[in-house]
Amino acid sequence: MKAPQLPKINVPWWQDGATTSEALKEPHYLTKGVSAFWQRMRDWLAWPLAQLDPLTCSEPLLDLLAWDRDIQRFDGEPLSLYRKRVKFAAINAKDAGSVAGFKAIFERLGIGIVALKERERRDEWDVITIEVRDSAMAQNSRLMLELIRQYGRTCRRYRFQVSYPAVLGIRHGTFGHSFSLYVASNLPIHTLTANGQQMNHNKHVFVASMREQ
Repeated sequence: MKAPQLPKINVPWWQDGATTSEALKEPHYLTKGVSAFWQRMRDWLAWPLAQLDPLTCSEPLLDLLAWDRDIQRFDGEPLSLYRKRVKFAAINAKDAGSVAGFKAIFERLGIGIVALKERERRDEWDVITIEVRDSAMAQNSRLMLELIRQYGRTCRRYRFQVSYPAVLGIRHGTFGHSFSLYVASNLPIHTLTANGQQMNHNKHVFVASMREQ
């Protein structure tokens, strides 16, 4: 719950101490003093409301909220990250049972999951592969292990797979061209010439046979 802001005090121009004179006069400082006083009163009254928000409460009360929401601060965890884990503890516990919800848990804490792969191999059906960027693995390794410990599925093994993105740039443009193909070959040429001549031909057939007497 957020407390409303104080309205701005607008003093008439003939009483603001600045419009009718070149130098600032007493009404101007009086207005500033009254505004500062009521702003401090507003902060005092809104302090209990701020303690209900893990992002703005004091550290002793933050530890109490973390204990109530089953959050343990690991060694070296920044305070800002610790506050986020306490704030999103309830919604994270609700989303832990699905693939989309598990990705949302990481995204709420600033870690982007590229892919979440299940049952890739038949002999290792209980292995879940989490594919992340190399920078996320290097900067948030301790946090990722803590999230798996707290929100991981029962009887499942988790394995990280690091991907290295490569950016490829291709420039494009218009171009034109003309194409011509010429083929030359050296083939031998054979010429057959026939001259007509008269031919004479005589044919004789002789037959001989033997008879018995």
